[in-house]
Amino acid sequence: MNDKTTHANPSKNRTPRHRAREFALQGLYQWLLNNEPSSTVAKNIRQAHGFDKADGDYFASLLNGTISTSPELRETIAPLIDRGIAELSPIEHGVLLLGAYELKNQPEIPYRVVINEAVELTKSFGGIDGHKYVNGVLDKLAGKLRPDEVAADARR
Repeated sequence: MNDKTTHANPSKNRTPRHRAREFALQGLYQWLLNNEPSSTVAKNIRQAHGFDKADGDYFASLLNGTISTSPELRETIAPLIDRGIAELSPIEHGVLLLGAYELKNQPEIPYRVVINEAVELTKSFGGIDGHKYVNGVLDKLAGKLRPDEVAADARR
């Protein structure tokens, strides 16, 4: 793999925050498959090519926060999905956890930004129509977690 094909969307202009989300998703994928401690996952991911262009603090916050609150996040997501959590692909599972974490814990980030970022991650790393599923689930979750923001947006 050369430098131009290291990322799923090499032509996109990715911000440090978006890169942090990409690396956090990669870490969540590793955690979901190997069940390693978040410290081990973070250490591995920080050594990845291009990590220096990511927002390292935001990456750490996302990865550690998502992993540490994953049981609660799964409970929040479960009623909104049409299958069991274990039946989700690891990418969809990781993106939904990440999106749920941001919706719940990062109120300064508009819900539409959180959903858009999750959709873009799923388009980059997931299956063909996985982004549509993620979009639908996170849209419903935003209505539950941020009802005032969603209602204000609907009035515009």
